[in-house]
Formats: sequence, structure tokens, C-alpha cells
Amino acid sequence: MSNVNHQQLTHEEMVAIVKQDLKTGVGKSVKHDSAPKQVTGEAVYIDDRLEFPNQLHVYALLSTQAHAKITKLDVSPCYEFDGVAIAITSKDVPGQLDIGAILPGDPLLADGVVEYYGQPIIAVAANDLETARKAAHAAIVEYEALPAILDVKEALAKEHFVTESHQQKRGDSQKALAKAKHIIEGELEIGGQEHFYLETQVSSVMPTEDGGMIVYTSTQNPTEVQKLVSEVLGVAMHKVVIDMRRMGGGFGGKETQAAGPACMAAVIAHLTGRPTKMRLLRNEDMTMTGKRHPFYNQYKIGFNDDGVIEGAEIIVAGNCGYSPDLSSSIVDRAMFHSDNAYYLGDATVTGHRCKTNTASNTAYRGFGGPQGMMTIEHIMDEIARYLKKDPLEVRKANYYSEEGRNVTHYYQTVEDNFLPEITEQLEQSSDYHARRKEIAEFNRNSPILKKGLSITPVKFGISFTATFLNQAGALIHIYTDGSIHLNHGGTEMGQGLNIKVAQIVAEEFQVDVDRIQITATNTDKVPNTSPTAASSGADLNGKAAQNAAITIKQRLIEFASSHFKVTPEEVIFKNGMVQIREDIMTFADFAQLAWMNQISLSSTGFYRTPKIYYDHEKARGRPFYYFAYGASCSEVIIDTLTGEYKILRVDILHDVGASLNPAIDIGQVEGGFVQGVGWLTTEELVWNEQGRLMTNGPASYKIPAIADMPIDFRTHLLENRSNPEDTVFNSKAVGEPPFMLGMSVWSALKDAISYVAVDGAIPKLDTPATPERVLMAVQAVTQGQKNTTTTTTEAN
Repeated sequence: MSNVNHQQLTHEEMVAIVKQDLKTGVGKSVKHDSAPKQVTGEAVYIDDRLEFPNQLHVYALLSTQAHAKITKLDVSPCYEFDGVAIAITSKDVPGQLDIGAILPGDPLLADGVVEYYGQPIIAVAANDLETARKAAHAAIVEYEALPAILDVKEALAKEHFVTESHQQKRGDSQKALAKAKHIIEGELEIGGQEHFYLETQVSSVMPTEDGGMIVYTSTQNPTEVQKLVSEVLGVAMHKVVIDMRRMGGGFGGKETQAAGPACMAAVIAHLTGRPTKMRLLRNEDMTMTGKRHPFYNQYKIGFNDDGVIEGAEIIVAGNCGYSPDLSSSIVDRAMFHSDNAYYLGDATVTGHRCKTNTASNTAYRGFGGPQGMMTIEHIMDEIARYLKKDPLEVRKANYYSEEGRNVTHYYQTVEDNFLPEITEQLEQSSDYHARRKEIAEFNRNSPILKKGLSITPVKFGISFTATFLNQAGALIHIYTDGSIHLNHGGTEMGQGLNIKVAQIVAEEFQVDVDRIQITATNTDKVPNTSPTAASSGADLNGKAAQNAAITIKQRLIEFASSHFKVTPEEVIFKNGMVQIREDIMTFADFAQLAWMNQISLSSTGFYRTPKIYYDHEKARGRPFYYFAYGASCSEVIIDTLTGEYKILRVDILHDVGASLNPAIDIGQVEGGFVQGVGWLTTEELVWNEQGRLMTNGPASYKIPAIADMPIDFRTHLLENRSNPEDTVFNSKAVGEPPFMLGMSVWSALKDAISYVAVDGAIPKLDTPATPERVLMAVQAVTQGQKNTTTTTTEAN
């Protein structure tokens, strides 16, 4: 439609067009708006922007101690290099030094003390990055070492926390455990994960004539960067404008931690009056920034002969690093998801926020949810092995179900639970039961290679756990040629948010999506934005854009009713046309007519999520607007002599409500799954005894590659299921929930290992489940080592 000259259409042609459906609206598989640009290399990222005249480049010198006093800091040698403009320390920051996201604890530059290996101490700006790097390393820094805590278990034992612990409780778990016939208890160590976005942290800033700053930055959280830049400069927020067109990946790593480079560049631009850019090199990026929180979880579970849980005590302890960052909310979400899909009976869930002398860990896809789910999925496998049952049978027996078994341990009712239906469909489509028999036969006749199979579910809560963040804004202009300008508060990091929001607006106005131009997220167009995180991008910003479109559309309907003397019901928008009783005109002609009659063609839109709340003191509420569901079935094969393995086949069935864009959603499901598998298998973070990250580049840190993909990969969306809640066109969030589908691979690895177990040994496989860990687990169960304490009592 965008290539048609509407002025030349005959009435008959317009009638024919009105009878057709819109091809690029909601529910259609429209390609990503940046796809052609990304394929051809034309997509512009921060580092692709043309450099400003007289631009400076910044390099930060990082601490080489995990915890120490700085006894001497001399930057004068930095100035011996030609091209160096300035070298700053914490004393040179004109405004507030701390850039903590919610709570203080994150100085922009170390102020007398360093708290992790890799903490920025000074920042040097020069005419080019290499000169800045050499000059920064010439600075003289001397330390007095202080005791460092590098292990989460040590931090937990010493109660060394960044914030207070929290507990959620339903019923009396101690009594339930005392009455239970069977009890298992144990622990699980869950590794962290590097974000490994393709585009490292980067910001480019330009000082303005009024003492402010324009900041081009790769961030998921433009308003927070705006706020923090204003604070370090000591100016009001209205002096700072953030412009964010696209990121080369984020995954949570640019929710809070994009602020550091932006603020350093802004301070230097402010002090020198020169445009300034800071782009982190890969090894500095990995050393300086936080990861997914590693967790150390403990559990004690009581259950009956059918494997049904009657009582549960679960402790989750997140390794938060040196500062609070977002850790309170992340550990809360781990607690919220410690049940995953299961009713826990009388349950007590405790969460600790452990402080260690490592980089402050931060948001990552799933935001603590995956680390919480891991323990209960491990428990399901253990119960099944202990009772000699199929793990899927135990899982289904514990699903949330009828009234009385449909309330979580934080007192939210689980409504519209699609998991039993999803599981049944997946069992059939994956041919689970027949394959399980085939695998058992294969393993009986294969002394070295063993196969494993597992189905694991996902129930993931959608909404920010910090309730006030569940809001969004948007701005729409219609121009007199019928083209539409759209801006919203979300950020595009490759996930397809912009095309989805454009489709929503296209659907409301019934115009081709090509008539809509989405511009860079910009704080002077849509203010006070929430971060694009918590899978809420389309839910919040899509609804805000829809509300803006509805406002303008209603205005236009009222105008047409008055102008043409018809009822509002007789004004119909359809496929690029506007039909008014028997008359038809193009959307462009109608926009022109409305403007000529002085009708406003611009509106803001706003949305806040209803119904949600959480009383932290009482540890109860409805923190999530709804749940997204899914399940995956994975088959693996392992070599019991080496621990090497391969994913043979994966079947996924995932619930996205009424999909806004099926192609984009399937891409998110598959991408999330593979990233989740990477976290659980290949992606190992290693620190040495001094707290230095040793896996600080692609040579030592292994993200999934093509060879790690399943040989047979089958992905389907749950069909004909709209979100019962009032979300945008009844869709569901899709960013984070699929990540946890990767747990089926980890569970399948344990299933394969169980085929070599002797004397009732139950496999225990901490993550990441590297080939070395798989081999150690094989050796442990073949020697009959029992990694779980089990107790059987007489039933009361």
C-alpha cells in the first residue's frame, strides 16, 4: 500500500482494497524493521556514528586488587603522552559521585577504596583510544590490601549482605516436614553468565550551549542514564537528553551498567567542553561489568509415595557482588519462582543477598527467575529417582491445579493455567513415551554412550517486581500525507520491539506498517521511561502507543461524524482507507481533510499495569499481572568416558497468548532457549584467587555456537490461546520466559547420567554442566556416591 499513489485510485479500486485484510497488522509475521540494514551493515550503532570534530576518547584504568585502600594515586604521568586532554579521579566529578541504580554503593570512580578487581579508578581522555589507554596505564596507583570475600558460601556464613534478607511463608513447613513420609535435602550451585552482547558498552556525548549534554548511548534504561548524568554533572534532568536508536544486544546488561561509561564521558565532556566517546574493549567490558548472579541454593523437601510435595524449605543465596545494584529485586524474583510450576504445600522460601568482592552482578534475561526455578526442577528429578518414577509423572503430579492447590507461597492465585494442556500436547507431539522406551533400550545395549530425555515446564510471572516501573508512554503524530511518526519509551535491542509496536499502531489506524516511522528512543519526546526489561517492552509500550492511537482515532471519528453528518459507527478504518457510509477516501486524504478542519493529529499515550501489588512486610500479594507458560522436551547423548555430549532433538511448545508477530516470537523462543542452554552447559565463569576474572574474552568464555544447536529443533507456539488479561491485543510477553526452557537439556543430561548410577545414587549436576562436570557426575554415581540426604519415616 505504501507504494500506491492513492490520489490515482478509482472508487472501484478503493472498494476492492477495503474488502481486503491488512497484511502487516497485528498477528502477521512482519520482518524485523532493521533486518535489511543489519544484513547489509547499514544499521547505525553508537560506534558507527560519525565522529564529532575535536572528539575525545576515554579509557578507564581498572583496579588490580579485589579489596584494598588506595594509598597513592598520581595521574601526572598520564599527561606526558601527546594528545591527552584530561585524567580524572573521583575528586574531579562535579556533582554526585555515586551512580547506584536504586541504593547507593556504586561510585563512578573508586574513592579511596577499591572493592573488586576491575573497578574503575581513573578515566583518561585523549585524541584517540590507544593514547588514552597507554596514558591511563602510566598512572601510579599503590594499594594496601584488605580482606576480600570471593565466595558466596563464605559471604552467607558471615552474613555479609548488600541488603536485608527476605522470607516468604505459607503454612507451617516444619510441621509438614515432620509429618512427611519421605524427605530429601541438599544443595545446588548455579553459575553466573556473561551477557556477551555483540556491541560492548558505549556512549558518545556532546556538550550543549546551555550547560547540558546530548548523550547517544547503548542503554536499556534511557531515563536512568539521564538522571545519573544530570547528577554527576550537578545539573537538572531537563539539561540532559538521551538518544537511543538501537543496541547491539542487551539481555539486561545495559539496564543499569550502561550508566558508567555514559557518566564518565559526560563528566569529561563537561570539564573539557569537547565531545567525548567511551567504548569499552571486550576484555575491559567483561572485567568491569557484572553478570547474571551465581546462586547457592539449599532445600529440604517432604513428599508422599506419589511424589507429591507436602512441605518445602528452600533457601536461595545470590552472589550480588560488591554493591546492591538490582540485587534485592533479582533475589525476590528468584524467590517468587522457586516454585516454578508446582504447588509446594506448606512452604518457607528465604532469600539472601550476599556481598562479595567481585563486580556488582546485575539484571540478566529472567532476572533471578531461572536461578530460582533450577532448585525445584532439580528436586523433581531427585524425587523421581528416589521413588523410581518417570520424572514427568512426578512433575505433573505437583502442577498447580484445582482450588486449594492453585495459590503460590506468596499468595497469588494461579489462574488460566495452560501447563497441563501444554504438557499433554508436547508429550504427544514429541512422542515422549515411545522415545523413553527406545532410549532405555538403547542404553541397555550401549556401554559407553548414554541417552537422556526430559520434559520441563515454565511458569514465569510477567511484570516488574518494583511495581512503580510498570508504566510507559508513547507519542504519535499523523502528518498531512497520512504518514505516521511513532515514538515510545521502549528500547530496541534486536528483540523486535519496534516492529511490534508499529504493528499495533498500524492495526489501530488500519494502515500499512511501512507508513509508520519509529524514531530513536529519546527522553525529550517520551519522558520518565521505565527500562526495557522484565519482558514488558511490548506489554507496556505497545499499550501506551495503542492508547495514543485510540485517542487520535476517536478524535477523527468524531470529526467525520460531525463533518459528514453520519453516526460514529459509520466511520470505518480499513486497509489504508476510511469508509464513511458509502463514501471512501484514502487515509492520507482523510488526514489532510482533518488538518484543514483544524483537528489535532498528535497525541501522547500512557499505560500503567493494573491489579499488581506486593506487600514486602507481609510477603504476599499479586506481583505479576499474568503468567506465561511453556514446556520443552530435550534429548541428549553423552560419552561416559569423556563427559562430552550433544543435543539430539528439542521440541518446544510455548504460550505467547495471541501473538503480535509469530515470526518474531518464534525467533525469541528459539534464541532464548539457546541462550538458556548456554548458561547451563558451556558458559563457565572462572575467577582466580585474587578475584580476577580469567574468562574475559571469547577465547576463554564459550557462548553457544552452531555446533551446540540441537540437530533436530522443533518450535511451536500454543495456538488459539489469547491472554485472558487485558494486554495489548491479548498477547503475552515473550522475551524472558523461553530462556528457562533450556532447563530440559540440563535435566536430560542428568537423566542420561542416571543410567550408569549404582546403589541408588542420584545424579547431582551443578551448572554450568561442562563436559568436565558431566564426567565427574558420571564418576560419582558409578561409585555409588549419594549427593542427597534422604530420609524415610512411617506415615502418620
